[in-house]
Amino acid sequence: MITLTHGAGGTVMQELIKRKLLKALRHDETSGFEVPLEDLDDAAVVRGIVFTTDSYTVKPLFFPGGDIGSLAVAGTVNDISMMGGTPVALSLALMIEEGFAISDLERILQSVDSVASKAGVQIVTGDTKVVEHSALDGLLINTSGIGFRSPALEHNFEVASRLRPLMTKKWLLDSNIRAGDKIIVSGHIADHGMAIMSVREGYSFKTEIVSDVAPLNGLMRKALEIGGVVAAKDPTRGGVANLLNEWSEKSRVGIDISETEIPVRPQVGAALELLGIDPLVVGNEGKVVLAVIPEQANAVLEAIRSVPEGRDAAIIGEATSRHGVVAMRTVVGGSRVIPAPAGDPVPRIC
Repeated sequence: MITLTHGAGGTVMQELIKRKLLKALRHDETSGFEVPLEDLDDAAVVRGIVFTTDSYTVKPLFFPGGDIGSLAVAGTVNDISMMGGTPVALSLALMIEEGFAISDLERILQSVDSVASKAGVQIVTGDTKVVEHSALDGLLINTSGIGFRSPALEHNFEVASRLRPLMTKKWLLDSNIRAGDKIIVSGHIADHGMAIMSVREGYSFKTEIVSDVAPLNGLMRKALEIGGVVAAKDPTRGGVANLLNEWSEKSRVGIDISETEIPVRPQVGAALELLGIDPLVVGNEGKVVLAVIPEQANAVLEAIRSVPEGRDAAIIGEATSRHGVVAMRTVVGGSRVIPAPAGDPVPRIC
């Protein structure tokens, strides 16, 4: 039976995708797709076009810092950007429950338009369905997006190739990382998941926790213009822990990070400690983790700190030759293995 954990972004969902979905779908190895479905990256690349799709079921629909509309646009823009693409156009499909307030729909559409404008993309097609009362929880949104190769991506890989021989990849893929590459996170983690939980569960924290939801194509452009980025991924469901384990598996490297370098807001850290939740497994919607060749790491860090979405960026660790081992040096000086979570502890965050 399908459970909520099957959609929570961790190991359970990955097993469902690999053992059921991929096996049921036909793959033509002669198609020439540059990044095919079986790579399980953030988007596919088909004849030079970066293509992705995502569905949003966040509960509640409105939360501190955003709503389902801003989340849908930012999430799809980010998936294209993580590949090294420049997002251009999005679709917008709405599944609306009978009885949904038109005023709420208007508010959500204003968010869609605002974030699309900020990201420099347009909504070019869509679909609207209405289902009977109680058939779904208010509103669901699906967005698909297309983009093209970023003009800065060629320069990015030229820099990487000069400093690291045999760097021939054309896109930012999970399998590009090599031992020694530095790991950068663009800012405070766990904001989005805890913002959702604080509203949904009615927790009364001393200060409001606000979601980080934001489009990151501008930040990614800054990083690529410096050069040396080999992989990029947004730590959504399953958080940073799931992301690092995916990188470790696909690139056949280990990853060491330092707890003291991981940025977590004090109020978020206090809430997580109160609830007994590890910040590394909580989802984010406005952060990116970058793998950068060591010679370029400080320059990339400085560049992304120049934009609002990256001002609190930090180098949190590096890739190692210990394939399959993701570990963290703790505050007290020890080390602990960071396993891939079964799922995100906060369901329906996106």
